[in-house]
Amino acid sequence: MTNLLIRLFVKDYQNTSNYRVRERYGKFASITGIISNFLLFLIKIVAGLVFNSISIIADAINNLSDSGSSIITLIGFKISGMPADKNHPYGHKRMEYVSGLIVSIIILVLGVQLVFSSLGKIIKPEVTIFSMVSVVILVISILIKLWQSLFYRKIGKKINSTTLIATSIDSRNDILSTTAVLTGVFITQVTGFNLDGYIGVAVALFIIFSGVGLIKETINPLLGTAPTKELVDSIYEKILSYDGIIGLHDLTVHSYGEGKCFASVHCEMSAENDIMASHDVIDNIERDFLKEEGINLVIHLDPVVTNDARTNKLRAEIEYILENLSPEIGMHDFRVVWSKSHSNLIFDVVVPYDFKWSDDELVKLISDRIYELNPNYHTSITVDHDYVPTL
Repeated sequence: MTNLLIRLFVKDYQNTSNYRVRERYGKFASITGIISNFLLFLIKIVAGLVFNSISIIADAINNLSDSGSSIITLIGFKISGMPADKNHPYGHKRMEYVSGLIVSIIILVLGVQLVFSSLGKIIKPEVTIFSMVSVVILVISILIKLWQSLFYRKIGKKINSTTLIATSIDSRNDILSTTAVLTGVFITQVTGFNLDGYIGVAVALFIIFSGVGLIKETINPLLGTAPTKELVDSIYEKILSYDGIIGLHDLTVHSYGEGKCFASVHCEMSAENDIMASHDVIDNIERDFLKEEGINLVIHLDPVVTNDARTNKLRAEIEYILENLSPEIGMHDFRVVWSKSHSNLIFDVVVPYDFKWSDDELVKLISDRIYELNPNYHTSITVDHDYVPTL
């Protein structure tokens, strides 16, 4: 059914890499959510008021929040589709994350309000009227929410939307909360013990838990997250495949939303090469990444002396020391200032952010090992923290 709806309402639906098509998917999913959730709210709020059930009313409010969330998601997709301008040179793609954060906060606030309403029903319980009509409404609601969850998940994966995937999880959570309400209705009918207020609290706490989880999921990309290991490895592998690239370091990746990825990196090339030829290689890499990977890559060229046998031998010895300390340690920008009384070794080491030693501890360990190699070697070491690939 989802595929049929996509073909009917999403123009050029197969071209998901196009930002306009992606925006159409987002609008379609949002409008579907607005309509279906608002209908569920109307049905449940009437049933909750008629049969005096706070748990059904809580579930109805949850559906209303879902409808409001879909409106915010719709606005978010609309704004995120706007082109870059002088005030937003990187575009508006992150607005999708902002809309997701707003949705999460709304869910959290509604959950807190429902806790107080349900506690009032526990302190002053009121008779809940049992009706098969309310049972049928809850069962239909569960089926609709199951379809919604699958619907959002399918589209979210199709266009790689964290907001829609989070909405899919929220719909799945709604299935559990509505099931809890339905269970409470049957238990109350069978035992005579009024669980309405308690189920209302349970549903409200579940809504709060979902809201907190969604806030964490949506705030992370706004703060800026590290790229995936697969992306880092693929960038390293692709760059190193070009002739003349000796090594690379200081990779930084910034995402400004789906399809808006920017990166910078330092590439080491032989200092003996013709500078124009080396620059041409760098230009080709940048152009290929934008065309083939959709990544706006900026490369800083680092010339490396490769024809000094004494320096090369010492570099190999230092690399051996670092490898024995930890295979996670990398090295770049190695140079030596030779003199008769002593020699200065100047280089950077790169380690993961969660490395087992502090920067000061690491510098001391390396310096001590180099001193053991030759007491006349003085070190100037800078510690960088970077995404370390596994190639």
